[in-house]
Amino acid sequence: MINKKLAEKPLAQLLGQRIAQLRKSRQWTQAQLAERLQVEPETISRFERGASVPSLHTLESLASVLRVGIADLLAHSSTAPDDQAMRISAWLSDLEPADRAFVTGIVQQLCERLRSPGG
Repeated sequence: MINKKLAEKPLAQLLGQRIAQLRKSRQWTQAQLAERLQVEPETISRFERGASVPSLHTLESLASVLRVGIADLLAHSSTAPDDQAMRISAWLSDLEPADRAFVTGIVQQLCERLRSPGG
């Protein structure tokens, strides 16, 4: 189910907010991200404000520089279990089978512990 508030925001704004969030999480300025992408800092500012949308090529470069998948750039931070499961699934898909099993085992143990009384 899509949050009505998010559905009302244009894709350009959602994408811009996500780019800004990822950039800030790396403690980069707009100028530093622009340098890594080989674009002008104003270009990053326009993306983050939702004033313009990056081309597919630039979107791919952004994802690479920010070390996320293109889908992660377009995803909003939803707390819906199905949305979170899809994000976790995307993270797991890049792991080797043994590593996936290890991570899912840890998640299962954490969930069981948190569900138990006094967990």
